[in-house]
Amino acid sequence: MSKVIALSGSFNRPSKTTALVNHIGKKVAKKFGIEVVSYDLLDVGTTLGLAQRADKLEPNGQRIIEELTSADALIIGSPVYKGSYPGLFKHFIDLIEPERLYGKPVLLSATGGGDRHALMVEHQLRPLFGFFMAHSLPTAIYAAARDFGQDNEIQSPDLIARIDKAVDQFIPFIKAETAHSSEQKTTVQRARGTHDVLPFAVNS
Repeated sequence: MSKVIALSGSFNRPSKTTALVNHIGKKVAKKFGIEVVSYDLLDVGTTLGLAQRADKLEPNGQRIIEELTSADALIIGSPVYKGSYPGLFKHFIDLIEPERLYGKPVLLSATGGGDRHALMVEHQLRPLFGFFMAHSLPTAIYAAARDFGQDNEIQSPDLIARIDKAVDQFIPFIKAETAHSSEQKTTVQRARGTHDVLPFAVNS
């Protein structure tokens, strides 16, 4: 079965960035009948800022890097602060050996307060993953504060349509698991090894 990992570059809970990557993850899980596991930077652990190498991270952080680099595809999301991604998000990505993301399909996404931040995905995230020689999907996702409703639910029809378009671009890279149970799940991994499981019907 294909494995997809989603990473939110946010330390906040609740977080619009995490809500966005989880929404995308649920779409991927539903379309392909697979499980998507989602992490945020809190899951990496408190030693992230001091770690100069991946092996200096806490065990959970090391495991997340292993899962990211062994996944068949990635969903990456970052908040935008003053026109760029957070420093600790970049620091975490810097701990990954560049060749370990070679050719890996990545759906890029970001959240910000308004439209002024929208180009961060193209000017910051896409070049970053280009350095790693990952395959960034052509359609990237940017969500502004107005795109979210109560409890960070995505409420913009245009944004939902763009997410569907981006998810379709995973088709050449992810094998759909149609022979499995009619009910699939996407797992949202939380800090300290706990998780929530969000079920859905594949064809609903």
